[in-house]
Amino acid sequence: MKLRPARSVRGIHSQAWARYSVKKPRKNYIKALPHTSLLIFKMGVNRPSYDLALSLVSEQRVQLRSNSLEAARQVANKYLERELVSNYFFKLLPYPHNVIREKKRATGAGADRISQGMSLSFGSPSSVAARVREGQTVFELKTVMSAKAVAREALSRASKKLSGTYTITMRQVQGSGVAPSTATAQAAA
Repeated sequence: MKLRPARSVRGIHSQAWARYSVKKPRKNYIKALPHTSLLIFKMGVNRPSYDLALSLVSEQRVQLRSNSLEAARQVANKYLERELVSNYFFKLLPYPHNVIREKKRATGAGADRISQGMSLSFGSPSSVAARVREGQTVFELKTVMSAKAVAREALSRASKKLSGTYTITMRQVQGSGVAPSTATAQAAA
């Protein structure tokens, strides 16, 4: 079965279905948890000398599947690796806890007779998603002020892979301006 389009799961219409416990497996609502596509949440090099922080902030409540978050992470990180090499720190903030349930449907000839059943059935777990609130930060990026245009472009490319609308906010961070190795040498002198 193919993956359904994001418009079928991006709305937040009901309560979250995230009850999965390793300690008390009999109390689980979900017997087998679908795997998440996300494995890496922090990329780049975290340095104290960065003086610019950018954030990709959601303008609406939306549910983002793990595969769309992974696609956005990859497209932004590839662009940053190519343009800034190791002069950035990129972080994905939401974690996909919510389990999406889908009712399996048959397609093709005679599918209307085969896949009849309850109209609002509970379905079986198919994937996991992160529920993002309005005003919540999805991606955070730290870099130097001279790379502002590249950082904005990376977050813009990431937003095109996600459902919903986003804004890019910028703020200056109080960076030390000195590399960590020279800062300790100056303090010792």
